[in-house]
Amino acid sequence: MIRTNLRLLNSIKNGLIVSCQAEDTSPFNTPETLNKFAQAAENAGAKAIRSEGIVKTKKIIETVNIPVIGLVKSNFPDGYVKITGSFKNVEELIKINCTIIAIDGTMRKRERLSGPEFIHRIKSEFKCCIIADVSTFDEGLACYEAGADCIATTLSGYTPETKKLQVPTTPDYKLLKSLLTLPVPIIAEGRYRSPMQAKKAIEMGAWAVTVGTAITRPAIITSWFVEKLTNR
Repeated sequence: MIRTNLRLLNSIKNGLIVSCQAEDTSPFNTPETLNKFAQAAENAGAKAIRSEGIVKTKKIIETVNIPVIGLVKSNFPDGYVKITGSFKNVEELIKINCTIIAIDGTMRKRERLSGPEFIHRIKSEFKCCIIADVSTFDEGLACYEAGADCIATTLSGYTPETKKLQVPTTPDYKLLKSLLTLPVPIIAEGRYRSPMQAKKAIEMGAWAVTVGTAITRPAIITSWFVEKLTNR
């Protein structure tokens, strides 16, 4: 399996990826507003943007001068999140010139394929850089063997098998450490809420760190403060 030239991934090495997404009910959940979040992140030194949805991602791609990681969110039958789970999603992202695509790399089936099988098909049929979002080391290994260009810890805590990990508010450093044994770039993502946590991930060997909620979701950040002040 041929992996994408590392030039694109080298441009984000040791850097911050800002996930510019918003809750469905958020007043910020519009292409125009999320595009401004992306511009602000680029101006502040972010090396890449992670964006959800075709219309929103297209607008950001047309505006910023840094790589954009595109994805389409949906859900599995059990309600858990699914990241870019169809060939139609992939085709739509490629059509808007999205050069990096995030794919659900878990073993759950979509279009009759597991995540690694799905990634293998994509890499065989499309010319794009694939980041596999995983929740366990075994998933990461399988996605690497399937041809993923990069692995991210994104889904730790967001699958039935790992949901207990959502209780701690700290990143899954254990998963990051295990994935770093693979000969492929590893992106740290999930519950990174402070610069020190991001710095620790880079010092451990992460290729880059993705931060979303702590930067681009004001309602959730506000709730953190309200909770602390209420539960004194």
